Amino acid sequence: MKTVLQRVSSAAVTVAGKTVGEIGPGLLVLAGFGRNDTAGDLEWMLRKILGLRIFPDASGVMNLSVEETGGALLVVSQFTLHADACRGRRPSYVKAAAPEDASTLYSLFVAMASRCGLPVATGVFGAMMDIALVNAGPVTLLLDSPSERTP
Repeated sequence: MKTVLQRVSSAAVTVAGKTVGEIGPGLLVLAGFGRNDTAGDLEWMLRKILGLRIFPDASGVMNLSVEETGGALLVVSQFTLHADACRGRRPSYVKAAAPEDASTLYSLFVAMASRCGLPVATGVFGAMMDIALVNAGPVTLLLDSPSERTP
């Protein structure tokens, strides 16, 4: 699993002009699922996301997690995170999970996140989505689950 995390003041996702998910302060999680991802990868990623100390404390130091601040999560599927653009001009997506598998993994990840006690909003799997966000900081992190780091 690969994610792009953006610390946001607010974020919203729209499909066909209709807002389907929105949050205030928290994290926008762009999530891409790979062919070798397991539930263990999803659990690892969720623990990492919830525990990262990337929110400012009273002194302005990045010392608090999204859990500690009571922020929200906006989780949006994005298979293009698995793009390989090293050769040619057309990216290859062979490392991305098949759509049926990715849909299952996305639903499982959202269900896991929903049990964490924070507000969780989502996009629509497989839809053409527009995302609006106010990146706070800016703070943007790229994370790979353990299965993505093994050859």
